[in-house]
Order: sequence, then structure tokens, then C-alpha cells
Amino acid sequence: MNLFFRELKASRKSLILWCIGILLMVAGGMSKFGGISSSGQSMNELMGAMPKALQAIMGTGSLDISTAGGYYGVLFLYLMVMAAIHASMLGSTIVSKEELEKTAEFLLVKPISRNKVITWKLIAALVNVLLFNIVTFVSSAAAVEYYNDGKNLNGDIAILLAGMFILQLIFLFLGSAIASATRKPKSAASLSTAVLMGTFLLSIMIDMSTSIDFLKYLTPFKYFEAKQVMFGGGLEAVFLILSAAFILIFLFATYKFYKDKDMAV
Repeated sequence: MNLFFRELKASRKSLILWCIGILLMVAGGMSKFGGISSSGQSMNELMGAMPKALQAIMGTGSLDISTAGGYYGVLFLYLMVMAAIHASMLGSTIVSKEELEKTAEFLLVKPISRNKVITWKLIAALVNVLLFNIVTFVSSAAAVEYYNDGKNLNGDIAILLAGMFILQLIFLFLGSAIASATRKPKSAASLSTAVLMGTFLLSIMIDMSTSIDFLKYLTPFKYFEAKQVMFGGGLEAVFLILSAAFILIFLFATYKFYKDKDMAV
């Protein structure tokens, strides 16, 4: 339990900075909606006239950005990326930091098994991810309601953020699995981020070309898109099953590799 509080204390400054960043992202993004809301329809037409590649990069797609909910759907793409980067880096650093700080020997001589060590570390990481998600939900619900003439979309946003939380778990455990498997702790965060950006770029390529739509099962960024979750059929069962599979695989790999890892001390 002491290890859990130690990890929370060690990550609190980083969490605060990330939460401030997500607050600014939501506030700044939705404030732009206020400036274009009076000409929202013309903005839709402008976006529709843009090349499909640019629409994919901007995340507009088929969303109606003349509404607060539709505009938030566009902004949500960037919130997902930010949340995924935070989770990925957290997962990799919380596992590898003892090796980076040359304190692994101090930790491993404690009367606690490696399984318990990694369990408490991951629980602390989960708390960080959950707090980040809660801050995102509260700020998003308040901002959308403000620019939606007092009408709240809290239910839709909650489902959307539930999807984002699952995305965070995928990249959190991906980061922890990579950090547990690699012999170079300094490279864990960069490798995790590289995989993340690769899957994000794949999601953009899929939006640009429907001929490779079958690849959407390989990128979690296609699992919980706003156009589907908020304005479609909600969370799709196939993507929930795939997410659970990825989470379990990465979680198993984390425990397996961490247990057998030759720590650099």
C-alpha cells in the first residue's frame, strides 16, 4: 500500500500539468465554436469543400460543426490523442522509472514480490488515468452546455468519455508491457509513443481511403469515434471485445515480462 501512495505522490505534478492541459484544450477549442456559431452552416460548406485528406486530419468527417455537440465531436479527436499519449507515457514510465533513476535495487530488496510491485504500480496508474478522464468529462460537459444554450449532452459525453477511458487503458497497458519487455528503459516511452502515433496515422489514412476500411480493427482510434458513439449506435460490441482482448494481452505481457525482467540497477 505504501508503494501505491508513493507512486501517486511521484506522479501528482505530472497529472496536474496534464489536467491543466486538457482543461485549456477543451476551453480553447469550444471557445472557437462561439466565434463561428453564427455562421455554422457556411463553415460546414467550407469544410465539405476541403480535400478529403484535410478533412481526415482535422477530424471533421460527417459531423455537423454548426452544433455544439458536433463541434465537440471534432475536438474529441484531439482529446483522445492527448489522453492516449498521457496514458502511454504513464504506463511506460511508472514501470521503468526505477531503472532510469537507478533505484531498482532499493525497490527489489523490499519484502514484496514483483507481482505485488507491478500491481500497486498499475493501480496507481489507473487512478491517474481515471482522474484525467473525470477532469475531461467535467470540463467537456460544462463547456458544451455553455455553448449549447444551456442544453446538456452529458449522457452522450459520458458514453464518449467511457470509450476514451477504454482507449486510455489500452495504451496504458501497452506502455507498461513495452517497458517491462525492453532492456533499454530509456526507449520505453519513445517506443510506446511511436506505436501510438502509428495507429493514429493509420486511422487518418482509413478516413482518407475507404478501400482500407478493413484495417480499422487494428487502430483503437477508430473504435470510439464521436460520429459513431454520439450520433450513431453508441459503443459497438466488436470494438469493446477487441479492446478487452488488447487490454488483457498487454496486461498479461506486463506481468510476464516484469516478473522475468533483468533489472538494471
